[in-house]
Amino acid sequence: VQLQASGGGLVLPGGSLRLSCAASGRTYSRYTMGWFRQAPGKEREFVAAFRWSGKRDTYYADSAKGRFTISRDNAKNMMYLQMNSLRPEDTAVYYCAASHLALITSEVRRGDNYNDWGQGTQVTVSS
Repeated sequence: VQLQASGGGLVLPGGSLRLSCAASGRTYSRYTMGWFRQAPGKEREFVAAFRWSGKRDTYYADSAKGRFTISRDNAKNMMYLQMNSLRPEDTAVYYCAASHLALITSEVRRGDNYNDWGQGTQVTVSS
């Protein structure tokens, strides 16, 4: 089982990036997938998640609401994070993660509920 994150880079404040996460070895269409990030010297934090519960539920950290959009393409076993209006404080390594379960709402923001993790992609927002 592998998750491969890509799409990071250096962007000016106010700019946009689209992160991608390719999943192989398992089909995650019915499970919860999410994005987390970790800035230097800080703990890993939740960014966004996509949960299948018979309908598509999305969850966002307060810092991401209105700026980031999580999406999935189950046919391609891909997940995306569109990030707009980027700020210097968004600088971090971004990780995609997948659970082997359909997490309940109270669980989606906790990283220890996810089983598989990608290698991370660096996002740097700087002028």
